[in-house]
This record gives sequence, C-alpha cells and structure tokens, in this order.
Amino acid sequence: MQLPVTTNGTSAGSVKSAARALDLLDEIAANGPGTQLQLSTRLNIPKSSLHALLRTMTDRGWLQTDPTGTVYQVGIRSLVASSAYLTGDPFLPRAAAVMDEIAAATGETVNLGRLNGAHVIYTAKRESVQPLRMHSPVGRQLPAHTTALGRAILAEQPEAVRAAFVPDTIEPITTYTVTDRDAVLAIIDDAARLGYAAENDESCVGVRCIGVALPFARPAIDGLSVTVPKSRLDGGREEFIIEILLSVKARLSLEHDNRIVR
Repeated sequence: MQLPVTTNGTSAGSVKSAARALDLLDEIAANGPGTQLQLSTRLNIPKSSLHALLRTMTDRGWLQTDPTGTVYQVGIRSLVASSAYLTGDPFLPRAAAVMDEIAAATGETVNLGRLNGAHVIYTAKRESVQPLRMHSPVGRQLPAHTTALGRAILAEQPEAVRAAFVPDTIEPITTYTVTDRDAVLAIIDDAARLGYAAENDESCVGVRCIGVALPFARPAIDGLSVTVPKSRLDGGREEFIIEILLSVKARLSLEHDNRIVR
C-alpha cells in the first residue's frame, strides 16, 4: 500500500549532498526555473552551498541555464532518466492499448497517471482529435484529491487510509477547486460507490474530467481520465464516456483476477 509522504528534509541515513541535489531537481520540476538567489530562497539552502551544487549538476547535464547563464532549469539528462523509467515500466504497454481504445471511441484527450505519495504524476497522454485541446503534459504532478484520475485511484484504497491522502488544508488550483476536506472525502467515497470519479473546473476552468482506476495492482496505483471541454458535453455525451470507462475497467479487472487464479 502506498501512503503519502508526510515528512520533509533528509532522513537520518541519507547523504545530505545527494538529498539536496534531488530536492533541487524536484523544486525546479515542480515550480519552474530560477536564479541561484531564487533557488536558494525557495529551498532554504545557503547560496555558498548551492553554488557548487548548481555547477556540478549543470556540468553533468541534470540542469542547464538560459542564454544569460543565470537562470537554471531541468537539463537533458533528466529526460534520459525519465525515458528509461517509462521504457522499463511493465504496465505502460498494457495501458497504451487501453488509452488508444478510449481515445478512438471518444475523440477526446486521455491521460494516464500514477499515484506517487499524495500526488498523481501523468505518465502518458493521447491528444484529442478536436480543435480545442487540453494542456496536461506528461510528467505533470497534481494533488491526487483534486483530479478525477487521482480521486478514482484513492477510491480504490482501503477506506481506513483514504483520509491520509487528503491534507487538512487544501490549496486551490482554480477558484472552483473544492477545498473543504470533508467534502473532498465525500467525493472520494462517492467514487468508490460509483466506480468512477469526476471533477469540474477544479484543475482547469472550462473542463470536466472523468476518471477510473486501472486494476493492474490491488489496490490500484494507476488510473486514466478523459478530459473534455464542458462545451462538448451535451446530448448524453458524458454518460457515453462514463459507460466506456466503466466497461474498460470491468474488463481489466476480470483479466487481473484471471491472472491471479492462474
């Protein structure tokens, strides 16, 4: 069972310089590039300590600078590492076929994501064939409790531990993000009952997402969602998308159970 990370900083057995290097990568990936001074402030690391770290990581390609040489961003070596992760993941080939199936049936954007702590990280995407598309790049990280995909995964967790994934204080992504903790937990409970989860304008205004967990493992840590501009949800289209998602989920669940029996 995967529980959210509840502590920050280095553990007793960690190497401080290695932890700082990873913290630096995480910070830039999550919150964007920065100058040495900005990163020092954001990470609470002295500039003198950060200087050597930035130089080493830039020399090794994990970071790179803008043309001025003063703003640091994620480097190409990070792409090599992430590509290796995606190539070695045993579930992505199975999920790819499912994503293609759903994208072909709906014509809408399909996102695949994985639970990581209290967040979901998007691991694959199929673009909509429609003119209006959603911006949700692979590698993006969002709080699981705020997204349809994440809520669907959390709904598959044992009821006794679901609350551990939802913080006491919820920071809104948009003005429509549900920030009442009890309301969010009730939404996740509803998702457990219905078999799917949804969110409306909470991570992107004007968009509705509908998600299901993928039963590649028990409890599930992977899920996918269909993302649709609300202007295209008419004439029973939402019900059609839900029916497709639940059908795929039921089929994969049966396949998973058959594998266990064998």
